[in-house]
Amino acid sequence: MERVPMLAEGYEKLTADLKALRAERPLIVDAIEEARAHGDLSENAEYHAAKERQGQVEAQIGEIEDRVSRAHIIDPATLSGDKVIFGATVTLLDEDDKPLKYQIVGQTESDAKKGRVSYESPLARALIGKQVGDEVEVIVPSGERFYLIDKIEFI
Repeated sequence: MERVPMLAEGYEKLTADLKALRAERPLIVDAIEEARAHGDLSENAEYHAAKERQGQVEAQIGEIEDRVSRAHIIDPATLSGDKVIFGATVTLLDEDDKPLKYQIVGQTESDAKKGRVSYESPLARALIGKQVGDEVEVIVPSGERFYLIDKIEFI
């Protein structure tokens, strides 16, 4: 069983999402019962919508429960080293020497606008294992990008 690395905040978000979905279960059951009371189920849009939502919620619950059970919570403040690893905050210089800062995080926490990229992203995969001074080539949908690793922090 493969562990899923994540920060504590990602774990908290997953457990909150799970709690909200579990709280929705009885509401969906009530909606199904109410729709059944309307009679003919073959042409009952409310019934079909409620059953579809029930399927979606159960699938999401299963997926989140799986990720929570395999969670490996990592605190970047406890890490150190001279190589880029999960949790590291990396300052890069692009081709114009413009600094870019990214933290390598789990899927749950990733938000490119906030400078947080999933460890599964092309950028993070290119960075992991590299050191300050290394040049990195990243293939993105718009083409190739080249970066120089300027700084690695664990904050």
